[in-house]
Amino acid sequence: MTAASPTRHWERFTPLQRNARFATYLAATAAVVWAARSVEIIPEFLADAPAQTADLFRRMWPFDWGHYAKEVHAALIETLHIATLGTLLSIALAVPIALLAARNITRSRTLNLIATFILVATRSINTLLWALLFVAVFGPGALAGVLSIGFHSIGFVGKMLAEALEETPRGPIEALQATGAPSLSVLSKGYWPAVEPSFWGVALLRWDINIRESAVLGLVGAGGIGMSLDTALNNLYWDQVGLILAVIFAVVIATEVVTAAIRRRVI
Repeated sequence: MTAASPTRHWERFTPLQRNARFATYLAATAAVVWAARSVEIIPEFLADAPAQTADLFRRMWPFDWGHYAKEVHAALIETLHIATLGTLLSIALAVPIALLAARNITRSRTLNLIATFILVATRSINTLLWALLFVAVFGPGALAGVLSIGFHSIGFVGKMLAEALEETPRGPIEALQATGAPSLSVLSKGYWPAVEPSFWGVALLRWDINIRESAVLGLVGAGGIGMSLDTALNNLYWDQVGLILAVIFAVVIATEVVTAAIRRRVI
């Protein structure tokens, strides 16, 4: 007779892992409670929010359609111009910075770090903060909006382009270099065909994002439809506010459809 083997008990986590998970959950719960206490949520206002929201929407309807031709249309066109010019400006500035940030093109570690710092710094500052800065420098208007959109987008466009350049296959590049092709030819014939789909995809995506962001720049005086929205809000013209919000929503949806169709054809 052989002795019966002891029963083995399987556990998914070790005691150390269970304690670590418990400590993580406890820390997350404490962080949520601490955050909720620090923002000072007033329960009475929170309970009254649904009724206030419903009342606000009732004030917005029906829209003041006559206000569109007088104020909204011109501001909407200006918003589209701000987004488009800002995107073009960001591409023009981001391309050379991306070439400096790509380690397989620029071999200098110092230049790589400087370019990476520029890409991180420009996208870490919110568009509204850029707009406040440029409004203070150049005054209210569309110029401040274009510059804020352009400078904020440098980091996004440059980072995506630099990563695409670093992922370029080495075969065609080495073949061009072996034939003695100049650097400009290596860029145009070796790197560009590989990164072209990514470039157009990033440019279209950034233009789509910039249209949404440029719609609110007017709240800080940087031109566009946001200035009409700010005026309507300050005067409590809720029927005009509803109209402007509906126009912004329609433009965002239309832009999404257009950019998606272009990406399907180009990329």
